[in-house]
Amino acid sequence: MAYRKLGRESRQRRSILAGLTKTVILNGSVITTEARAKEVRKFVDKLITYGKRGTLVSRRKALAFVNNDNEVVKKVFNDLAKKYESRNGGYTKIIKLTERIGDDALQVKLELV
Repeated sequence: MAYRKLGRESRQRRSILAGLTKTVILNGSVITTEARAKEVRKFVDKLITYGKRGTLVSRRKALAFVNNDNEVVKKVFNDLAKKYESRNGGYTKIIKLTERIGDDALQVKLELV
């Protein structure tokens, strides 16, 4: 599976993606660059799918990805799994915004549907 390196080392990239994923789960949306949003979308969808399964293994995989943040995992398994139980994927949407002033990177809003 191809993925975006985002100009970072693997540890930094994983940390950025985990942090953005936590923000989307807890707040419902995040404003970031288009490349990061497209990459984070995969992880948010995967976490919600884990929540829909509801098994112990799924919970442990979710905890491992979000660095043992129980608040995020509880929200996924208790709230979001019920909200999206009849939906088969596509839990997020990307809304394009303006370019960032400093480097003209396209800003987007990634939010839960």
